Amino acid sequence: MADIYSQFMYYEEKEFGIRQQIENMIGKREYEVFKNARKYIYEPGFFRNAPVMNDSVEAMKALNDRYEVFIVSAAMEFPNSLLEKHEWLGEHFPFLSWQQVVFCGLKTVVRGDIMIDDHYKNLDSFIGQTLLFTQPHNFGQQDKTHTRVETWGEIINLLL
Repeated sequence: MADIYSQFMYYEEKEFGIRQQIENMIGKREYEVFKNARKYIYEPGFFRNAPVMNDSVEAMKALNDRYEVFIVSAAMEFPNSLLEKHEWLGEHFPFLSWQQVVFCGLKTVVRGDIMIDDHYKNLDSFIGQTLLFTQPHNFGQQDKTHTRVETWGEIINLLL
């Protein structure tokens, strides 16, 4: 839902005048690509001002109309993350109630029918249908366990 890679790119370009190219990020974690990634995620506003992914608002509205949707975010690691993610969701996804938001440390506690995530560590332990949202860090990895999706439009086509 949040375009964190664009946010990292924005911060790095602002600090160093360097604009990372997506092809240089393939298969690498954010900390390997962006020199000051750890610094950025601790800065006030990093999570609050992250751009919204294309079509995610419309997709989430449609999914929310059909499914019992919960937003689960590992928001406990970074001090600003909890409040900023809460405010960000309220601004961009006002149709989701506070009762549909779960902030946690590990997503291994989550149970449900479908999980959409960009990290294997969250999907691998989930019992249910798993959709791996393509991001540079997981791009190109072959996987027969999870269904890979490239866009929110593709998610809508699969689930609606």
